[in-house]
Amino acid sequence: MKPINPNARIKSSNKIVINANSVDVWKVLTDIDTWASWQTEIKSPVVEGLVKAGANFTWKTGGLKIKSVLHTVEPYTQFGWTGKSLGIFAIHNWTITELNKQTEVLVEESMEGILTWVLKPILKSGLEKGNKKWLKLLKKECERYQEI
Repeated sequence: MKPINPNARIKSSNKIVINANSVDVWKVLTDIDTWASWQTEIKSPVVEGLVKAGANFTWKTGGLKIKSVLHTVEPYTQFGWTGKSLGIFAIHNWTITELNKQTEVLVEESMEGILTWVLKPILKSGLEKGNKKWLKLLKKECERYQEI
């Protein structure tokens, strides 16, 4: 896994426990083309080709179009990408750990670039809130998925 930048101006780390197994969490999290159906902050996600390391995908969040490249696709354990938008470079990682019929999901992200110096308070707050919301929505979707 490509680690987040420990020296980046903006960093976030959050986790949640989901009442679903790691296989089902993986299916929901890595189906990029369907993110907008359950992740309310995301619009128009499109992956080019298969979901594997090196694959490109684009998506919109917060009104910004982001160009991303998957750097890690380790089934049921690790999923991550880099992303660029408006001079900001981000590294975004998910770590999935199965815990006795539940799954712990850790999301970590670092952001760097000129705008992180100018807009640090806004970007830091937005990243924290955004990642916490993403985890809550992932939990909701995975647990709904368990009921089907």
